[in-house]
Amino acid sequence: MATTTTERTELVETGDRRDELGRRIVPAARKAELVRAYSASGLTQAAFARREGVKYSTFAHWVQLAQKAAPGKSAVRFAEVRLPLPAPSGAQAGARLEVRLADGTVLSGNDATELAALVRAVRA
Repeated sequence: MATTTTERTELVETGDRRDELGRRIVPAARKAELVRAYSASGLTQAAFARREGVKYSTFAHWVQLAQKAAPGKSAVRFAEVRLPLPAPSGAQAGARLEVRLADGTVLSGNDATELAALVRAVRA
C-alpha cells in the first residue's frame, strides 16, 4: 500500500507589485523619496541601500537617473583649498592629502597637483 503525503502551501500577499520575472516594482514616488533620504543621510550608496533593503546596483541606478534629471545640480562639489608651501627642510615630506568623493571613493597622494589631476580623471 502506497503512502501519500500532503503538503500545505500558504500564499502571503505583501502588496508588492512584481513584473513577469518576479522583480519587485517600486513606484517612482518611493524611488524619489529614497534618493532624497540618501542625500540627507551622509551614508554611502551601498550602506544606504543595504539599510533600506534595496539592491545596491538598482539604488545606484536610481541616484544616477535623479542626478541626470536635475541638470545644473552636481552631486560632487569642490572648493578651492590653498595649501601651505612645504618647509624647505623637508619636514612635511610625509604629509598625505586626501580627497573623499560623494560616492565614498577616497583618493590620496602627496602632491596636490597630481591629486587634482587624478580627481579630474576619475570624474571624466
